[in-house]
Amino acid sequence: MKLYKINVNGKSYEVEVESVTEQPSVKLVPKPVEKSPQVESKTNILAPMQGKIIKLNVIVGSEVKKGDVLMVLEAMKLENDILSPVDGYVSQVLIKESQKVDINQLMLVIG
Repeated sequence: MKLYKINVNGKSYEVEVESVTEQPSVKLVPKPVEKSPQVESKTNILAPMQGKIIKLNVIVGSEVKKGDVLMVLEAMKLENDILSPVDGYVSQVLIKESQKVDINQLMLVIG
């Protein structure tokens, strides 16, 4: 049996460990990890409600940061800022100013 002292969350413990079989230690050599091509993720921006696009702040190729106002959607006489949920570049714009949109309609893609 071997006696070990370990610390867990600031508390010190003594632990006895019994070896059932003694085996010589084997040195493991890690294999080099091949980098896989980076998959480009896409984020779809859907209309959260039915309304009318009164202002569009981006075009294809625009760089956006998380929290940027992508567009303003008017619904029931209230103006709602549609914010970017991620950092990235606008790859598709599927709506235009003054266009009416339905709930869950795809408006643009970031990716």
